[in-house]
Amino acid sequence: MVGLTGLVALTGCRSSPSVAAYVGEEQISVDSLAAAVDERLADPGIATFAAGDRTAYARQVLSQQVAERVYAAAAERYDVEVSDADVADRIDVLLAGAPPEAVFQQLAEQQGVNAHDVQENIRQQLLRQRAATAADAVDLSDAALRQRYEKSRDTLAQVQLGVITVPDQATADAVLAQLTADPASYPTVAAQYAGSSTLAETQAFTADQLAQLPEVLAAPVTATAPGQGFTQSVPQAGGVVVGFVVGRDVPAFADVRDQLAQKAASEADAAGAELVGDVRDDIRITVNPRYGVLDGDQVVAGTGGVVQLLEDAGNAAAGSSGN
Repeated sequence: MVGLTGLVALTGCRSSPSVAAYVGEEQISVDSLAAAVDERLADPGIATFAAGDRTAYARQVLSQQVAERVYAAAAERYDVEVSDADVADRIDVLLAGAPPEAVFQQLAEQQGVNAHDVQENIRQQLLRQRAATAADAVDLSDAALRQRYEKSRDTLAQVQLGVITVPDQATADAVLAQLTADPASYPTVAAQYAGSSTLAETQAFTADQLAQLPEVLAAPVTATAPGQGFTQSVPQAGGVVVGFVVGRDVPAFADVRDQLAQKAASEADAAGAELVGDVRDDIRITVNPRYGVLDGDQVVAGTGGVVQLLEDAGNAAAGSSGN
């Protein structure tokens, strides 16, 4: 009888059938989860998305509800806040003028999320970044971006490059001589040898873009001074390539600030995700086996279910009575 009493106590502690999940001291009731699912399924797009597996969709919604509470705890730990206005501003930036209704409807059909879910996803992204900043993991200030700029000048440098492919070496030598004598003639010369392996106008190449060129071209481009060129036989290009380096320039900070900010934000997002993960690990989260188990930040289908829960509790109770 003692063992049975222990079993009831253990299974009743954080396993009420009316609770879908416990997140720390908070509870997500089965009724509130059902209401959240029903609210989303009222959207025809989400209904179509979830039609194949309603149970899996309930797990998706439960994952979102658990995440909201985890992120709220993370925001409290790192003393950061994201307002509704912050979320709206970020969504406007991401939409870049696209009609919100059409985009939200597409997300409903493809991912089964409603407007609240989208807003919460953006809020969590901003919270990750701000948590990383608060924890001094990543600095997103303008001063820090300028430091990144100074350290990245070599990789930010752009090469203004022209590429003309001609049929033979003699022609290549003549073309290179003409370009060296008169760089402004490039468009006219290139038009004479138009094709898929010729650039009609010189183009700016970043270090990353140059790295994607075949080594047979990337190496001579790097070694060639501005105002000079080179020739290189490249059979797969259809002949001999004439490369002409017009100049090398480091863009101004204002021109690459957004690029630097995006990279910094990506780093902050990754660092913030680790911080939120630590919070998640510190919070006691229990998912009703009816819905599955928590795997990372997602509720997934479990393998043991209620039977496994009872077996585990029974073993624990037996061990306790044995002591």
